[in-house]
Amino acid sequence: MATPGRSALLSSTSAGPKSTPESSNPEEDDGQDLWSTILSEVSTHSRSKLPSGRNVLVMGEVGSGKTTLVAKLQGVEEYMKGRGLEYLYFNVHDDDIDDHARCNAWVLDGDLYHKGLQGVAVPVDSVENTLLLITVDMSRPWNALDSLQKWAAVAREHIDKLRVAPEKLRELEHRIVKQFQEYTEPGSGEDGAPQRRSDEEESILLPLGDNTLTHNLGIPVVVVCTKCDAISTLEKEHDYRDEHLDFIQSHIRRFCLQYGASLIYTSVKEMKNLDILYKYLVHRLYGFPFHCPAQVVERDAVFIPSGWDNEKKIAILHENFQTVKSDDSFEEVIVKPPVRKIVHEKEIQAEDDQVFLVKLQSLIAKQPAVTAGRPVDTTSRAPTGSPRTSNRSAAANVANAMPQSGQTSEGVLANFFNSLLTKKPGTGGPGTPGGGNNTPGTVRKSVRGCWPR
Repeated sequence: MATPGRSALLSSTSAGPKSTPESSNPEEDDGQDLWSTILSEVSTHSRSKLPSGRNVLVMGEVGSGKTTLVAKLQGVEEYMKGRGLEYLYFNVHDDDIDDHARCNAWVLDGDLYHKGLQGVAVPVDSVENTLLLITVDMSRPWNALDSLQKWAAVAREHIDKLRVAPEKLRELEHRIVKQFQEYTEPGSGEDGAPQRRSDEEESILLPLGDNTLTHNLGIPVVVVCTKCDAISTLEKEHDYRDEHLDFIQSHIRRFCLQYGASLIYTSVKEMKNLDILYKYLVHRLYGFPFHCPAQVVERDAVFIPSGWDNEKKIAILHENFQTVKSDDSFEEVIVKPPVRKIVHEKEIQAEDDQVFLVKLQSLIAKQPAVTAGRPVDTTSRAPTGSPRTSNRSAAANVANAMPQSGQTSEGVLANFFNSLLTKKPGTGGPGTPGGGNNTPGTVRKSVRGCWPR
């Protein structure tokens, strides 16, 4: 159908100048306009399809919320965390052209052992279509700066290993610089859209600052501070004040300036700034219009797009410093709290009384009983089965007094009890007072009760 249309269109246009106004046919003009409209729509639609193969490479420490963040962008409530390199995606839809695409999201494990898997997510032919997203756990802000520097170095190392052609790498770096310099604040034009620059303004680009884009990776970088709902916990448990939070933000923003990165504070728990993050990602990767201005008022909902920030704007945070200075070391001000060792006391459960008594009775039954020539009746013992101290002492004395050979048990007992009745020096006689606590009268009474008949 397209070929006959083009023939009719060419013949009508070629015959147009030769015909006179009187010979023009309105129906032919309407048909020409119809075919022109159809061809224009088909051509526009074919050129306006969403590009495929866009990637977001997510890096961050273990437990910083990387997978949870991407799952929320995807709209998935239940998900399983993997190891090594996880693959997720989120949908991108363009209502104007009624087209949709999937944006690949590769989540790299927080263990540096798996950093070699970046080659699967970002091969050399897709580096220009990749965005780097680094997560920072705001519940542990003392690790923020070290974490950013570590993962940026990992990305730099991977890009260097790809051995991108020097011309291509310079083109990618120039694209990042141009995007940073051409940033315009949304809301300055009609309907909240950024005001378009004139040709003269586009040719004049402001120079970069001394600390701006000094570490150009050639790919867009977005720093996402996760778990920002923990800021209130930092204030209560670790005595963080506003100047500490501003100090953290100023150092993170300086890092972002060096890499030309954007900064956004999010909270999955409170669903804060997730919509802004999604819109900004599709804006950088697919060229969608983006009309959200920078936000620096709310301390837990900061958003700074790439190209907006500079050293002067960061210096505004330093005005509120009282006990810290802007050039203080990050590790000296944001100190890691001491680890509290939790002593887990082992719970000891008391044994049942009856079980304990049965075990004790069996142990006593196994012990050899020393008696005066006849077995001991164990049935007359106390319910606990434990012998009394006096009985044990008497048995020990009897055992010591037993001869090696040649004596009967009656003779042994007689000698034992006679020795008890013998008067010792310094003691009173039998039945006399002053004989000590163990009076002979008591002993005699015991002897009379135990003397063999």
